[in-house]
Amino acid sequence: MSELLKYKIAIDLIPSVGAINAKKLIAYAGSIENVFKLKKSHLLKIPGIGEVLANTITNNISALKRAEEEILFLEKFKIKPYFYLDKDYPERLKNCIDSPIMLYSLGKIDFNTSKFISIIGTRKATEHGKQLCKNIISELAISFPDLVIVSGLAYGIDITAHKAALENNLKTIAVLGHGLDTLYPASHKKYATSIIKQGALLSEFISNSKLDPSNFVKRNRIVAGMTDATLVIESDIKGGALITAEIAGSYDRDVLAIPGKVGDTYSRGTNFLIKSLRASLVENADDIANTLNWQKIESVKIDQQKQLFISLTQEEKPIFELIKNTHNINIDDLAFALQMPIHKLSAILLNMEFSGYIKCLPGKVYILN
Repeated sequence: MSELLKYKIAIDLIPSVGAINAKKLIAYAGSIENVFKLKKSHLLKIPGIGEVLANTITNNISALKRAEEEILFLEKFKIKPYFYLDKDYPERLKNCIDSPIMLYSLGKIDFNTSKFISIIGTRKATEHGKQLCKNIISELAISFPDLVIVSGLAYGIDITAHKAALENNLKTIAVLGHGLDTLYPASHKKYATSIIKQGALLSEFISNSKLDPSNFVKRNRIVAGMTDATLVIESDIKGGALITAEIAGSYDRDVLAIPGKVGDTYSRGTNFLIKSLRASLVENADDIANTLNWQKIESVKIDQQKQLFISLTQEEKPIFELIKNTHNINIDDLAFALQMPIHKLSAILLNMEFSGYIKCLPGKVYILN
């Protein structure tokens, strides 16, 4: 049994210490082992450590014993622990002031690859919201096959995001509000095996932790902190999704939201985020990529263009080819090359623009989207 790991887990189990104070203690003591050797008089010199907390820290026998039990559990179920100073701890999350001291992961995934996005929303998602979620993840998977989707395994948008990631061969991480000895909601156990194979279950809680509602609020900061951006798809004006979005904003991460119909219950939250400038308005995968400055792989662009060409109408195909070959062309030159009346060409171009095939620049110059 690792003595060092025992201390790492134990500091997280001392009542009332919390992540911020634990980091102060480690910085002051110089190492995690030294924290458990500090005398009360030394502890009282640390900002934020008062008389009561100093007594709790020095009486640490029960925390150490519980840590030993947890190590046996981790070894039995092949769960990987991550201490916040470890090199493979999620780097994005490490930069957050209240990031967990310990994380526990079941699965195999690199938490520090290039593109992570959290996708969240109401537990009572509409069919329209679920379909939007599926479509966006499907589109993202084409351009960014290395993308990792993070969510909370809850009902509604969360589980829809996980399932869509799995279906599109993307890695996905389910952040839990309890230990890895159980799974809530139980109805989502059938997806857990696939998530473990194609990503990870992740938690800051040890086994046999009490299933407390406040744990799910704590869980939200991990969802927000370990990603580049948080996308909200459907939310009421109050709820976990808006809390997560607020946390993401406080971490200086991008917050994105899909607008909805005015007056719809589960559009009120997303519309509020956009209206109050707390989130960028996005409607599709391209909007997300542009907002986050994610560059598509060039070969992927070519494949996309081939797929687009197949779906074009017979009238649209020669227009598409001309724009592709010239890189940019104005409407007059298009009309002349195609020998097509301007009024007819304008209607086709407008339809192609709405479909996302092309863009219109000032001066009626057209380029491929």
